[in-house]
Amino acid sequence: MTSRRSILTLAFTLALFAALASVLAAVPALAQSPLDNPAALREQAPATYKVKFDTSKGAFVVEVTRAWAPKGADRFYNLVKSGFYDNVRFFRVISGFMVQFGINGDPATMARWRTAQIADDPVAQSNKRGTITFAMAGPNTRTSQVFINFADNSNLDGMGFSPFGRIVSGMNVVDALNAEYGEGAPRGRGPDQSRLQNEGNAYLAKDFPRMDFIKKATIER
Repeated sequence: MTSRRSILTLAFTLALFAALASVLAAVPALAQSPLDNPAALREQAPATYKVKFDTSKGAFVVEVTRAWAPKGADRFYNLVKSGFYDNVRFFRVISGFMVQFGINGDPATMARWRTAQIADDPVAQSNKRGTITFAMAGPNTRTSQVFINFADNSNLDGMGFSPFGRIVSGMNVVDALNAEYGEGAPRGRGPDQSRLQNEGNAYLAKDFPRMDFIKKATIER
């Protein structure tokens, strides 16, 4: 009797451990975000699509035309769908020039994306007022940062900055974004991009508390 009871107890214990191991194995998968693997986010965007940005100043809508800059349009589509721009700050707002955003507030997420570069697109459209374009630091260096032109910045066309969309509603909201911090450090009093990359939104909340931000960005059908 004792031997049989021991065997049953052992079998129950082993089954319990197996069930627990199965649950623990599933935890990382449940916690994983699409943003953890930039190389996997390669879905081709529709020929045209709209993105609604709900911000601290109100809403604006971007219409993207893939033919303008296919690689840029695809990257932007995947970033928006995966929630990359949610709770992201407008960290560089220069009146009469442009507003820049696209550094994720989580340093761990940003560390994965800062080297996830895409190749350049030929410049098919001009950087006119209301167009949106990827920022870059030289050829084939586009990652996640974009800017919206406040004015006619067609001088950027010859530098390889290729617009992929334009504001179709809410340009007044874009114009109203807080520009008090201006250019970034060290040239201006705005945030230091390297600190922002490494410290995220905690740095901005502490040193630039009135900076406007994106609450949520969504693909509109």
